[in-house]
Amino acid sequence: MITSTLETVPDKAIREHLGIVQGSTVRAKHIGRDLMAGLKNIVGGELKGYTELLSEARDEAFERM
Repeated sequence: MITSTLETVPDKAIREHLGIVQGSTVRAKHIGRDLMAGLKNIVGGELKGYTELLSEARDEAFERM
């Protein structure tokens, strides 16, 4: 299956349009990392561990679709 955000896909015939689709997954971090992220949240800045976790969860949800 080819997934696309385009109206057309070059050299392909679209057989079915599914509209907006969504996949979800929930992940958990290690409790030690949660504590460190909490401290980082106090001083501000990107929580890189959670950014990576979100990216992994997004990839997994996409694969499940």
